[in-house]
Amino acid sequence: MGLFTRDSGSGSAGDDADGDTTGVFWQERGFIASAIVVGAVVVCLLVWFFARDTGTPTTQPTTSPTAVVPTEQPTEEPSVPPATPTDEPTSTSTPTRSGPPTTGAGGCKLKNPDQRRPRVAPSAVSWQFEADMLIPLQQEGGPAVMDRTGVRSCFAHSPTGAVLAAMVTLGQIRNPALTDDVLATRIAPGPGRNLAISEARVSRTPRNEGDVAQFAGFKVIDYTTDRAIVYIAVQLDDRKVAALPVTLIWSRGDWKVVLQEDGSFNGSVQPDVLQSLDGYIGFRGA
Repeated sequence: MGLFTRDSGSGSAGDDADGDTTGVFWQERGFIASAIVVGAVVVCLLVWFFARDTGTPTTQPTTSPTAVVPTEQPTEEPSVPPATPTDEPTSTSTPTRSGPPTTGAGGCKLKNPDQRRPRVAPSAVSWQFEADMLIPLQQEGGPAVMDRTGVRSCFAHSPTGAVLAAMVTLGQIRNPALTDDVLATRIAPGPGRNLAISEARVSRTPRNEGDVAQFAGFKVIDYTTDRAIVYIAVQLDDRKVAALPVTLIWSRGDWKVVLQEDGSFNGSVQPDVLQSLDGYIGFRGA
């Protein structure tokens, strides 16, 4: 079962993303299901981001994630142009399952973190490969802890911390060596997690093949001190950019990702296929 789903038909444009559908959304072998083909073959970013049903994504979501519904309208999005960090990847290693735990300053230990939604890309960020995908690391926002299995946690209690938590969790959950541990420690308890865990026991995460997409940007559409909804944009190839929502809650001193009841990240929310990153904050490691 993929952690991103889509309906069987095309939808109409909504309010949160720009551009019309210009291509087929992320495709590749599913995390727990058989291979899914929608139109022309496009190698997908994350194995967990895949559809369980055939169909074409709309250019914008039609509903909000069902697990967490904003109680108020999101504030106006920043009008500044997307910013891209200049930090180059600092490592090409993949965490091992036998390494010692590490703990640093910042992250969930940071006192009085900035509660404003970011208007530019987080600064002083290094990018590290998790399998074949680059994930962001920041001393201030996190992750500040890496356990013996290689799972990273402890993110700042702030909008920026939620963005970093979403990206790092998505990057690590697609690593077959870490999938079980990420499900157990980085996903909020609930029926969605239970379903994902049960299905993970019968099917392992395959490695990506061919070109690998990378994170391209983000947009925080809802934030309170105990929840956040973040759209994560991904560069699929030279022309295609896609985005899907990730819901997080603040639980036991850290951000945890919420899965919908069907075990996906987005439930019935359609992915956005973007013509540009307009409205998003550019944030990439490659």
